[in-house]
Amino acid sequence: MTSLAPSFMFSFPSLPDWRPRPAELRIDVDPGKATLAPVHERMRALRDRLQDMPGLVLDDPGLRARCREADGELYVYIEDLRRDRLVGYTVFNRLIELSRRAERHIRAPHSQYDPAWQRRGLASAVYRWALDRGLCLMSGARQSPGAHALWQSLSSRYEAGFADLRNKQLSLLGREVEGETLAGLHTRMFLLGEGWTLERFRLETQMA
Repeated sequence: MTSLAPSFMFSFPSLPDWRPRPAELRIDVDPGKATLAPVHERMRALRDRLQDMPGLVLDDPGLRARCREADGELYVYIEDLRRDRLVGYTVFNRLIELSRRAERHIRAPHSQYDPAWQRRGLASAVYRWALDRGLCLMSGARQSPGAHALWQSLSSRYEAGFADLRNKQLSLLGREVEGETLAGLHTRMFLLGEGWTLERFRLETQMA
C-alpha cells in the first residue's frame, strides 16, 4: 500500500489503456497576481506539521516540496531554498458538491505559482505525484488557461473523461463532450489515479 500523505492511503489494481481525445473546458478564470508571501508566512508557522514528500521529483535541486494534510485536504508547497521563498503551492480540495462516498476518492486541485516559475512543470509534477498514488482528480466549474493546458497534457497519460455533477450525483458523460454540454457549469473533467479503472470509479462513486 502506497502513501499519498500519512493519512491518505490508496491501493488499487492496474489501469487499462483508455484515453480520451483532447477537449476544452470553460476557460474564464484569471488567477491574478496575488502575492505568495502571506502563504509562506502561514507555512512557516506550520513547520512542525509539514512533511517531506518522497517520490516527488523536481528538476531543480534548489527546490523542496513539503506537504500537510488537514480536514481531508492536502496542501503541497514548493520552496526555493536558495532564496528562502515560496514559489508556489497546490491544494487538493474536498468537493462538498459530491456525496460522501464519492468524496472519499476525489479531490479538486487548485494551484498558484509565481509567474517566474510557471511553465516549468512544477504543478504537473505535483499532480502526477498525487495521481500515481491513487488519488482521482476532478476539475472545478471553471479553469484558468494554465490549468486547462495542464489537464489536457495529463489526459494523454491518465484515464480521463467527463461527468455531470449536480445534486451530489455524478453522471458519466463519456470520454469527450461538445457544445452546450461542454460549456455547462455542471460538466466536470476527471482524471483517474493509478490503479483505477472506469468501472471501479463508477462503482465506488455510484456514478450513474
